[in-house]
Amino acid sequence: MNDLFFYGTLRHLPLLQLVLGRSLSCLTLSEAKLKDHAVYGVRDEAFPMIKPERGAVADGLLVQGLEPEDFKRLIFYEGGFDYDLQRQPVELPDGSVVEVSVFFPEPDLWSPDELWSLQDWADAWGDLTQTAAQEVMGYYGKADAVKIARSFPSIRTRAWAKLAARKRGTGDARDPKKDVIVHEHTHAYIDYFGMQEVQLQHRRNDGTMGSVLNRNGLMQGSAVVVLPYDPGRDAVLLVEQFRTPVFLIEDPEPWMWEPVAGMIDPGETPQQAARREAMEEAQISLKSLEFAGEAYSSSGSSTEYVYLYVGLADLEKTIDDGGLASEGEDIRTKIIPYAQFMDQVDGHGFKDLPLLSLAHWLARNRDRLRGA
Repeated sequence: MNDLFFYGTLRHLPLLQLVLGRSLSCLTLSEAKLKDHAVYGVRDEAFPMIKPERGAVADGLLVQGLEPEDFKRLIFYEGGFDYDLQRQPVELPDGSVVEVSVFFPEPDLWSPDELWSLQDWADAWGDLTQTAAQEVMGYYGKADAVKIARSFPSIRTRAWAKLAARKRGTGDARDPKKDVIVHEHTHAYIDYFGMQEVQLQHRRNDGTMGSVLNRNGLMQGSAVVVLPYDPGRDAVLLVEQFRTPVFLIEDPEPWMWEPVAGMIDPGETPQQAARREAMEEAQISLKSLEFAGEAYSSSGSSTEYVYLYVGLADLEKTIDDGGLASEGEDIRTKIIPYAQFMDQVDGHGFKDLPLLSLAHWLARNRDRLRGA
């Protein structure tokens, strides 16, 4: 059993090569068709599913010459998506039929959407999927497929953030490809966050290469932070929730008052994420967004990049049932008059750095927002 029929994203050859971890030149690749089956997009997801459908034909790619290690890598990658291998007859361009293995999803696991297009998927999600697959396969041999499946939404969020980071430049003439030497790069830990370790050298200010450094980074996606502000009432809204890291450092007050905040989902803009999070956490609709800056939140330890906004809204009510139950969130809100809010800022009554940054931005821009 050294052949497989791919009907979905692994028909994309750069992704297939990445998952296999080797060149495709020693494999035999052929177009093939699986009759009485159709490939549909999965509703609310960026990947396809196959289902029996009389009279339909699923186009695909037959890959022959796979080694046992290739199967292990493929099963690890596809296992994170709850697929199983089944034997099915496929038809080759010359009309011959061969029985091959096909990855099938668990029955009734997903709901089909429209018929799926490989080209449309590649245009919209190809780069994201390859970037996510780089992280997934970095944990091959270190984590099981069940853990990868549980972590996959966060992996995709980090991949979306990495695509954005690649476009982020301010004109520095130094080139990491020439001025940084990586000796070893390890995917050390995976769960909601990831942890990567690296041994590297970088060019010093005097032009020489520095000594080898052993460093690690907490791998996170990009986030939005939005402070709701009502210019008419001259008041802000804050949310409160329990923060595990604050508890772990043994701070006696792990319930934190903060602005609305959340991760940017794949395919979202920061502005879309800000509006979504305001509704999810505080049940408010933002009239408009005022951009207040963007930056890495803690560049010495984390990859998190934060987009800051003040969101204009009518602040009429508070809630104590905010957040998503599916994410274990338990959020309440409060509305604070601006003067009282700034008194608490100046009195060091808050412990959230983005909140302090947005407070100072609001202080500089409040008159403009109020039409003064």
